[in-house]
Amino acid sequence: MSARIVIIQGHPDPDAARFGRALAGAYAEGAAQAGRVVRVIDVTALDFPVLRSREEWEGAAPTEDIRRAQADIAWAGHLSIFYPLWLGSMPALLKAFLEQAFRPGFAVASAAQDRQWTRLLAGRSARIVVTMGMPALVYRWYFRAHSLKSLERNILGFCGIAPIRECVIGMVEAGDGARREKWLRRMRALGKEGR
Repeated sequence: MSARIVIIQGHPDPDAARFGRALAGAYAEGAAQAGRVVRVIDVTALDFPVLRSREEWEGAAPTEDIRRAQADIAWAGHLSIFYPLWLGSMPALLKAFLEQAFRPGFAVASAAQDRQWTRLLAGRSARIVVTMGMPALVYRWYFRAHSLKSLERNILGFCGIAPIRECVIGMVEAGDGARREKWLRRMRALGKEGR
């Protein structure tokens, strides 16, 4: 449980009516009520290019927005990442942000020959909240939550972030007000717990 939380809002649509944005807001509200300090990185508001080569990923200077985001991530003890499932994965804008922010020198240190990469973000935990139109059970069991597992293992875990918890929220377009309110209450509770 951390007193310093960074919420990464990965929904590319800035419309405040998006359920994923309401979930992140409820999480932040719960965290603030418990006396935790919360910073928000709204990916859609940032200015950064898409990386197009390994050379850019390893050596290009990050934009000012990415440097500020990295400073917030370094400050945090806990990250909460919110995004909708698009075409079976995270939206391209969020993936581009993660490629920019989680670079060598910040998230990992290059390995010496025949050695493992050094995980520079160890000591932080994370929660991933994914919303989707399909039933969550279908995503977990039929599709095996492959994109979520990739984010956990290949990005966050690779950088040393652990433990990583998840919430998969399906049928968000069904318009069930009681079900939505239940999830908003759950996010407030998780924010209060700082996990």
